[in-house]
Amino acid sequence: MSEMTDKVIQDRLKKVESVLVTLDDPGEKSSPYSELVEKYNVRVDFRNFIDVKKLDHREFRKQKIDILAHTAIIFTSRNAVDHFFKMCEELRVEIPIEMKYFCISEQTANYLQKYITIRKRKIFSGHRTAADLEPYILKHKGEKFLFPCSNIRNDAIPGIMNKHGLKFTEAVIYETVPADLSDLTEVFYDIICFFSPSGVHSLMHNFPDWKQNNTRLAAFGPTTSKAITELDLILDIQAPLPNAPSMTGALELYIKKANHL
Repeated sequence: MSEMTDKVIQDRLKKVESVLVTLDDPGEKSSPYSELVEKYNVRVDFRNFIDVKKLDHREFRKQKIDILAHTAIIFTSRNAVDHFFKMCEELRVEIPIEMKYFCISEQTANYLQKYITIRKRKIFSGHRTAADLEPYILKHKGEKFLFPCSNIRNDAIPGIMNKHGLKFTEAVIYETVPADLSDLTEVFYDIICFFSPSGVHSLMHNFPDWKQNNTRLAAFGPTTSKAITELDLILDIQAPLPNAPSMTGALELYIKKANHL
């Protein structure tokens, strides 16, 4: 950050009383956000800024992808798992028991049990990122990989596959579109937290004349940060940080400083 940007952010360091998290409400009383509410007496609301819509099977057919020509599937989210198996059901495609599954995290791998019997399948999982999954993919580089994804997706998995010259097919099976946020027109928050460029673009899609004024913006990850700054908006809070690997950690550091705690 430049000195000028640092000064602007310092001048904007005002008391925080309300936070909008642009994700679905986790519905957990013991979530890290609940701890922020109790610890610092701030209001935290949740509202997902993006909608995920299943691609119509007729549209999917236009991609001319033979699912059963692949021997391994890479899943990077529960959305991908849900929409993939729903698409298979619509297409009357039965996934063979020999299919291998490579999942971005253990949570995603466990989610597979909604659709398959896990103990009978070959499943490999990373910790959280595509880089964690890379060693498992390379151990099975002879597979023909299918990557079910959204029309808007991270470059990490394709980057790994292309770097090593592996056989893989991207299959767009669902779409990420801006949510209807018309009911938020009169709502003001001290901080809005974003987790993807799609969320940032949804804000501007819904409110093209939106002015940032004193609203602080928080971003998780470099691509989300870039989406904010490219719109000439001020990025006040970045996550992850070395001393705060999560969004809630970065928020806590900011609130402590802004509220003089």
